[in-house]
Amino acid sequence: MKKALITGITGQDGSYLAELLLDTGYEVHGIVRRSSCFNRERIDHLIRDPEIYGQRLFLHYGDMTDSSSINRILEKVKPDEIYNLAAQSHVRISFDVPEYTADVDALGTVRLLDAIRETGLLGECRFYQASTSEMFGSSPPPQNENTTFQPRSPYAAAKLFAHWIVVNYRDGYGLHASSGILFNHESPRRGRNFVTRKVAEAAAKIKLGLQDKLAMGNIEAKRDWGHAKDYVRAMHLMLQQPRGDDFVIATGRTHSIKDLLDRAFGRLDLDWRNYVVIDQQYFRPTEVDALMGDASKARRVLGWEPEISFEKMVDEMVDYEISRFSGRTP
Repeated sequence: MKKALITGITGQDGSYLAELLLDTGYEVHGIVRRSSCFNRERIDHLIRDPEIYGQRLFLHYGDMTDSSSINRILEKVKPDEIYNLAAQSHVRISFDVPEYTADVDALGTVRLLDAIRETGLLGECRFYQASTSEMFGSSPPPQNENTTFQPRSPYAAAKLFAHWIVVNYRDGYGLHASSGILFNHESPRRGRNFVTRKVAEAAAKIKLGLQDKLAMGNIEAKRDWGHAKDYVRAMHLMLQQPRGDDFVIATGRTHSIKDLLDRAFGRLDLDWRNYVVIDQQYFRPTEVDALMGDASKARRVLGWEPEISFEKMVDEMVDYEISRFSGRTP
């Protein structure tokens, strides 16, 4: 039985990846931060039903800013695969907490990679790094593995450092390491302060008479949006290859924030123009206008294809919020 370690297991991607690996027959270990409030709702269903997975899910307290906890967990678990998904991942907030973002996203990756080296796991495990399309920044679309990186936020700059340090450990130490340059991917498990979840939630609350207006920033921005379930499949596929590499994961289609509003509010027979107000506090100091990925390499090498459309994804998110606020959440 393979053992996988997931940092960021309580996040959107971590929860879907844990499900995928458990269903595939893995023993799954996750790193969680100690907090006075539990933040495990995305994996509660896995914790509550140990019989389904044969008690193959284990959680360990640790933090990406604490080398000792990372080393201790690696020595104890000795995983076959490590998926580094932990991050301060909100682009706008990274402008408010740039030092913390760099400590977790950039230096946290260094701590994890060096823990692999120090615990003698270099030739024993495979490593996945969650890179991001935000690293491309102002480079014109479509963006692929050969596109110039031009980060436009502290988050993107920290992730770019992590991306290149992974390349260095792959080339310098022979670590089987892959980076997934993932474009935007969403689901009902997305954090509530991300734009897709914010829009889906507001549409539902407005429909149910629980909210009057929705404050938004730049609604002209365009993104390549996919579903998180599709993207965690790509993560797993990368670590099954004979050697590590970098892969863009994207749908190859772009939609504007206006398109998102059209679909989400339209799902509930609402016109978003009657409810949306533009608020300057939601604009970034430096904006990324358009991101669209070219995932032809992933299609060719990994055999990966996205299966869930933008429209189906938005509908799923809105339906989930309607159920949640109607008291009918599964």
